[in-house]
Amino acid sequence: MSEQNMELVMEKAQVLVEALPYIQHFNRKIIVVKYGGSAMVDEDLKRQVIQDVTLLKLVGFKPIIVHGGGKEISKWVEKAGMEPEFINGLRKTDAATMEIAEMVLNKVNKSLVQMVQELGVNAVGISGKDGGLLKVEKKLSQGQDIGYVGEITEVNPKVLHDLLEKDFLPIVCPIGMDDKFESYNINADDAACAIARAVSAEKLAFLTDIEGVYKDPSDKSTLISELTISEAKNLIGDGYIGGGMLPKLNNCIEAIENGVSRVHILDGRIAHCLLLEIFTNKGIGTAILGDKETKFYHE
Repeated sequence: MSEQNMELVMEKAQVLVEALPYIQHFNRKIIVVKYGGSAMVDEDLKRQVIQDVTLLKLVGFKPIIVHGGGKEISKWVEKAGMEPEFINGLRKTDAATMEIAEMVLNKVNKSLVQMVQELGVNAVGISGKDGGLLKVEKKLSQGQDIGYVGEITEVNPKVLHDLLEKDFLPIVCPIGMDDKFESYNINADDAACAIARAVSAEKLAFLTDIEGVYKDPSDKSTLISELTISEAKNLIGDGYIGGGMLPKLNNCIEAIENGVSRVHILDGRIAHCLLLEIFTNKGIGTAILGDKETKFYHE
């Protein structure tokens, strides 16, 4: 074997050795992956995400995927001759839009199941309606009625625990029901956080279209690799966090305060971002953890 080939082989071996303590630490632990953004639109990225989650399953993790589908819903709403309408950044969902949203999300759900099955892992696609997983009430946007948009009031994780126990990979689309058994669309970030809390997940990973949390969004060198919830609250209080990151970071803090050990914010546009974040010392996104948790990353 040539010297160059030997170096490549040794690099691969080093990657596996570096991953070992993470595999040991998180073996048989639940990880919830919120799957959305560009990684759901680009076919190559989609396949890479599914490969990542499947690998996590095969090395001993218990992954649960919670997916969105906003861009796909907007596309089909327009195809139906309707104009997508947003109020304060939230989609207004009338009865006709709700019908389209549920059909589209179920279509996306089963396509993800198919991709996981193709890789040799058994997956089951469900919605928040199945087994009473997600119970909701009508959500208002600054006092305005935005239709069939749900605020989660209760999570019944039994169906997820049953699937995990039987060695299935659950894939959840964010549709829930209220007390009158009406269907509601749910923000996928909210659904992922609520599910992670309910199953006491060790990790919650958000795949987004941003690199992570920056102290100064205009300066890419200020990406924060690890952040305690106290540090996160300080960043919010000092006005460093704004826009779409603010509700996401608040969701992360709430998840950790309710029992989730670590939350990761990752750039889903980077190939195999889940594996790079979870199995390498430095990681590529931002990991948010409880104040008493031990930091993993080091130089």
